[in-house]
Amino acid sequence: MGPRTVTDTDLEALREQLGRVPRGVVAIAARCVCGRPAVVRTAPRLSDGSPFPTTYYLTHPAAVKGCSTLEAEHLMEDFNARLADDEALAAAYTAAHEHYLARRAELGRPEEIEGVSAGGMPARVKCLHALVGHALAAGRGVNPVGDLTLDVLAERNLWDPGRCSCSGPSRSIRTDPGESAHDARRRH
Repeated sequence: MGPRTVTDTDLEALREQLGRVPRGVVAIAARCVCGRPAVVRTAPRLSDGSPFPTTYYLTHPAAVKGCSTLEAEHLMEDFNARLADDEALAAAYTAAHEHYLARRAELGRPEEIEGVSAGGMPARVKCLHALVGHALAAGRGVNPVGDLTLDVLAERNLWDPGRCSCSGPSRSIRTDPGESAHDARRRH
């Protein structure tokens, strides 16, 4: 079973993780080291016709909880200040926005969400969950704020993608090799 394959077991795990039936899942973009879904890739238009801009949806409960903790502690304000002061970071964040849009366009281009990515990109940091989901799916070096958030999660012992908090041995997280050229180089 590869990272992209969506099995009935994955769908059941997602129902358990989300507390609801998952919507618009087209692939598992990143998995926990134990094999359970960590990030799903979703269709840009749901089966009911609704546009859905969040292409990479973070589902791993420990990662979701960790991001929520960091948001509650206002880490986004720190990142927004860094974006305003650091031209290189802002440029890399804009490139992440473009990467996100290009990957979503592979699945469709609903005009209602044209040019809208996720997490506040490219101008601000709004949702750490979306940025971490993108970073895990695309690999290190694609979304700088997602990468920074992953670093803070690990430093603070809130979540480490290199260690399973579900079950099983510690290994690196697996990602969808079709998502980015950076995947082959990325290791947590």
